[in-house]
Amino acid sequence: MAETILSVDNLEVSFKSGKKNVNAVRGVSFDLKQGETLAIVGESGSGKSVTAKSIMKLLPKESTVINNGTITYKGEDLLKYRQKDIEKIRGKDISMVFQDPMTSLNPTMKVGKQVVEGLRKHQNLGKQEAYDRGVELLRMVGIPKPENRMNAYPHQFSGGMRQRVVIAIALSSNPNVLIADEPTTALDVTIQAQILDLMKDLQKKTGTSIIIITHDLGVVANIADRVAVMYAGEVMETGTVEEIFYESRHPYTWGLLQSMPNDHNHDEPLIPIKGFPPDASKIHKGCPFAARCPYVMKVCHGYVPKHFDVSDTHWSACWLEDEKSPEVISPLKEDKSFTKQ
Repeated sequence: MAETILSVDNLEVSFKSGKKNVNAVRGVSFDLKQGETLAIVGESGSGKSVTAKSIMKLLPKESTVINNGTITYKGEDLLKYRQKDIEKIRGKDISMVFQDPMTSLNPTMKVGKQVVEGLRKHQNLGKQEAYDRGVELLRMVGIPKPENRMNAYPHQFSGGMRQRVVIAIALSSNPNVLIADEPTTALDVTIQAQILDLMKDLQKKTGTSIIIITHDLGVVANIADRVAVMYAGEVMETGTVEEIFYESRHPYTWGLLQSMPNDHNHDEPLIPIKGFPPDASKIHKGCPFAARCPYVMKVCHGYVPKHFDVSDTHWSACWLEDEKSPEVISPLKEDKSFTKQ
């Protein structure tokens, strides 16, 4: 079994917003194994990006409070690192790809210089060696005629090509962990597929562990090994990609899957999740999904559900798993899209 390279345990993060405290992340835990891809999925505002930025210590100090938890990388708790220490890890051991490549690239600097900059800083390469490696990286991520494109500016690239450049920069230090925060959201469907295929291919070549953050379960179907489903700052369910797609047990996960377009239901209206997430500035009792759940029971409003183990790799934080609860059949069971062929 592959070793755990990164472990997040009981992470709690809040923001100061005026006189209110917004509880963005509430007791999140997960492990990332060497060479695997973990997808963290959920609606906007579920705490996915806050969790990712906590790992990189990229949240604003003035307004952020980490109330509890540990983020362990190679036996060290990153939350205890001072800024100068985390900077030695950030970009070298753990790299990040953001949603909009134009926020990551300097529009006034040639792409080649931006790629080479990271190589010289983290790999201690000479000028020519770094340049040659930069060309090789651009070629690796599918940039045509990389020798010529080294002299181009970001605005001379398409959106998909800019994202490839950002991935090349992120990989330039041979990181152990790559965090991709909504890396394909700003791209059209065809380019999305290309970028995801690229990441999957690069992982096979480099062995990098990947955390991919997305609101779209469809994005992770062909790239993830495991999935953590987040809602209102908490992990609702986690399992292998097959377990989440074909054997999911949490009503929120069912809702996400039913609202996802696919080959089988493209002629049918999608089924949205009714209602809205709870107010993050208030402490809620019980399950955070209770107000929107079609299977809600009295216990759901009063008590936080524990993590019920479905298998060694799969658990669900839902009272429906309790032996005293009534049996509920997943609405996905009658849908061919979520039945193993």
